Amino acid sequence: MSRPNPILRLRESIDPDERLGEVLFGLIMVLSFTLGAGIELAGDREATRELLIAALGCNVAWGVIDGALLVMSRLSERGRLRRLIESIQKTASREQALAMVTRELDGRIPAVVGAPLRAALDEQVLERLQETKIERTRIGLDDLRAGFAVFLIVFLTALPAVAPFLALRDALFALRASNAVLIALLFVSGWRWAGYTGASRWGTGLFMMLLGVGLVAVAIALGG
Repeated sequence: MSRPNPILRLRESIDPDERLGEVLFGLIMVLSFTLGAGIELAGDREATRELLIAALGCNVAWGVIDGALLVMSRLSERGRLRRLIESIQKTASREQALAMVTRELDGRIPAVVGAPLRAALDEQVLERLQETKIERTRIGLDDLRAGFAVFLIVFLTALPAVAPFLALRDALFALRASNAVLIALLFVSGWRWAGYTGASRWGTGLFMMLLGVGLVAVAIALGG
């Protein structure tokens, strides 16, 4: 029996829309940072090196923060569900307990479900929750894996910004090329994200690209 692919498991630890959201976040972060930093390259190799370190460091820091926030968010959601189950089990009135279940499922079950089926489902969920053993809320391996996946995504989005500086000798031209690559990736990421959200692919892609162009324009206007 073959072992699960660790890269595939890492990839599947967060949802596809979450992955694309983190890509967009990372791209915008590194683009806005490099443009807002106001570092005047002017062919200075030392300034170029500082810019590369700053861009990578920025995304490393935000990758750690965003990964930690994801873990905390998952822990908080499980804690909320734990408190809900405790409330249901402590409620003496079956009607009140059923009302809690109904409120919880209202945002999770499509409206197309008929009333009889929905009522039967609420009853079944209530019975299961009343018999559920309440366990301590804790951080699991899957949570840590998801947090690391977020960090890795945000960090890797900084690499396309670095590549032009390694391939081009003219620092100012490399900066413009880096901006162009990031803006193009914003369009591609927005296009793919729209596929999961149901929004217009062209509209979402163009919106994200124009956001990047806007950042570039503001930075240039300010002398960046």
